[in-house]
Amino acid sequence: MIIRTAFPYATTHEDVRIPMPDGVELYARIWRPVTDEPVPALLEYLPYRLTDWTAPRDAQRHPWYAGHGYASVRVDVRGHGNSGGRPGDEYDARELADGVAVVEWLAGQPWCTGAVGMFGISWGGFNSLQIAALAPPALKAVVTVCSSDDRYDNDVHSMGGSVLAVDTHAWAATLLAFTSRPPDPRYAGDGWRAMWLERLEGMEPLIHTWLSHQTRDDYWRHGSVCEDYGAIRAAVLAVGGWHDPYRDTVLRLVSALPAGRVRGLIGPWAHQYPDRELPPGPAIGFLQETLRWWDHWLRGDDNGVMDEPLLRAWISESHRPATVYERMEGRWVGERAWPSPSVVPVSYGLQGAPVLVASPQHTGLDAGRFCPFGNEADLPPDQREEDAKSACFEFPVPAGEPVEILGRPAVTLRLRLDVPYGQVVARLCDVAPDGASTLVTRGALNLSARRGRDRALPWPVGAYEDVTFELTGIGHAFPPGHRIRLALSSAYWPWIWPRAGSEAGWTLDPTGSTLELPVRSGSAAPSGIVFEAPEQAEPLGVVFPETLDEPRPERLVVRDVARGTWRLEVDPRYGGTRAYPDGLEYAEDATEVYEIRDGDALSARTRSEWRIRLHRPEDAWDARVETRSEITCDEGGFLTSNEVVCREGEEVLFHRTWERRLPRAAG
Repeated sequence: MIIRTAFPYATTHEDVRIPMPDGVELYARIWRPVTDEPVPALLEYLPYRLTDWTAPRDAQRHPWYAGHGYASVRVDVRGHGNSGGRPGDEYDARELADGVAVVEWLAGQPWCTGAVGMFGISWGGFNSLQIAALAPPALKAVVTVCSSDDRYDNDVHSMGGSVLAVDTHAWAATLLAFTSRPPDPRYAGDGWRAMWLERLEGMEPLIHTWLSHQTRDDYWRHGSVCEDYGAIRAAVLAVGGWHDPYRDTVLRLVSALPAGRVRGLIGPWAHQYPDRELPPGPAIGFLQETLRWWDHWLRGDDNGVMDEPLLRAWISESHRPATVYERMEGRWVGERAWPSPSVVPVSYGLQGAPVLVASPQHTGLDAGRFCPFGNEADLPPDQREEDAKSACFEFPVPAGEPVEILGRPAVTLRLRLDVPYGQVVARLCDVAPDGASTLVTRGALNLSARRGRDRALPWPVGAYEDVTFELTGIGHAFPPGHRIRLALSSAYWPWIWPRAGSEAGWTLDPTGSTLELPVRSGSAAPSGIVFEAPEQAEPLGVVFPETLDEPRPERLVVRDVARGTWRLEVDPRYGGTRAYPDGLEYAEDATEVYEIRDGDALSARTRSEWRIRLHRPEDAWDARVETRSEITCDEGGFLTSNEVVCREGEEVLFHRTWERRLPRAAG
């Protein structure tokens, strides 16, 4: 990492409040170059608290952009951080309208040229796309990183029409804890307590809303730009990583948007900005890459950025299974069109007699983290145990050239069910000569969603039907001497909530069943794609205190042999305890637990607990948040339980519990 201390411009920064049309003010921090000339503005718009939670990351990039001649602006969403108002749902109409108002406010400032860009990762990447679809005239370009164009089928709530247990639960619990955090009196002023109580009184756990919409309905269509790509008028640089769950969005955007104003970039990364040097690498000079994008679209520089291939993608070499890779081996390739004429679908027919697949309910414990962040236990370990619980079909890689794939594999399966409901999970693995099995990619289908994600259609009991679905996109090279393994299972806990009756599994008839791989030709041709080394502005100076406590395992699997239960205990490790230069001491601790008993889909249960403390010793300010979230299920519904306790010092200022039963319409 190169730390820049000298830039073309000296910089300054200030905290301001941006007025919304209804009188609510949003808290913002603006870094600007010292110049008398107006400059373009860049906006990052998030609920994640600019004065503490994202402050270290913000310090890496916003001053860097300011030093290169841009006003770089970080704004907290309404009801979060030190912004006024009450929090809402993810990407609701109020949030997006506020975002449009912020863009218009920035464009109207005397120090702004009137040209605005938006960027962000995850939530900030989502709303960058969604605000671009609202087409405020001043918004000329966006950089969207690890984001989704489809809130139903490519987010943390569902997968292939099935409710995601792992992140529907964990993310709802995380947002409950995050939303419960107070404003900081250092920045919000004396009214911070009243602001906090107003937020808490209006708060509702988002799990209630999400589980009330189990099929693709208007709730999920809102904010899904795939409903109308033509609404996006801004230029879009879409960025993802092969170890991020949202990477298919990049492939769809470069296919759907006009080639004259879109480019795609997919590296080996997890759910992180590509310059942060978090596993898996290699990192790239991402800030420099985005600066070229801004200079072209916001300043009109003819710098060749649109001469780059439509899609630049990383092809990973075969690698041993591991839960973390500091650096992946591989290479960059460029595609001038997508779908690419150099990528051809190749079908592999499954062979053998019909086989009953009734996977144990704990199949999936080696799935790894749904949304990896670069932690040491994020990625899937050796898949041999999972493969043993699945029906496997293998295809040897012949001598000579590797089989290089780029895009989304697909399967067509001929299935028979003796119950109305079930799910199928397909994993594509790279099997080494010694038997080590590395997960390459995977996909899933809730069989009640086989005719569309907008409906739940029971399976005709006893009948065969053909189903087709795609796996998530990937760039990977299977070397000669290895085997390509397709592993099919009827369970995948804790990623997918099982349904009563699904324990029976299904029968697969290999006749007429196929695996289709997107095989790329020209694997030996050099691409000429080179990126600069990553660089950032000076770090903020956050201190992470040492602790004498032995850290608990990041992911721990516990088997109770007598009870037949399996429990996965997770420490998500978002940030831990840290001390900020302005005197704030911030501590957070979270645990997630997923439990299931073999042979009993209705035994599935999840639990999450959060503890957060914000402490300013010199100001005698001490605020604490504790939350507990649980989900269980019966044959007809999900049962949710949530609790929030907020304290100032030892005094309880707020305590509420919610208990709900939400009918199981699909899931």
